[in-house]
Amino acid sequence: MTTTIKRSGKPEILFEENAAKFNKLVEEGKAPDLSNKNLSDLDLQAFNLKHANLSGAYLRGANLKGLDLSEANLNGASIKNAQISGCLFPRGLGACEIQLSHSLGTRLRQTIVK
Repeated sequence: MTTTIKRSGKPEILFEENAAKFNKLVEEGKAPDLSNKNLSDLDLQAFNLKHANLSGAYLRGANLKGLDLSEANLNGASIKNAQISGCLFPRGLGACEIQLSHSLGTRLRQTIVK
């Protein structure tokens, strides 16, 4: 069973006051699907996004500082102007790919590494 998030606006589950609830869902194996969601300008530092499906997500200006995204699906996501210092990206994303998305807003093209 997966938890669904409403499609309009920003997902309420990712508002700062809901970090503990979100992380509990992740621990229970019920992580919300964040693909194709507008996550722009959200502070996501307190959220466990290591295995998150962020494919197609719009992360413009989001605070991703220090996050472990090493096993997240970021294919098609955009990180234009996101705060990414200390962020651990998946091995399948090259530095140039990250830089282009961060500076120009291009969609990330992630190679799946097994």
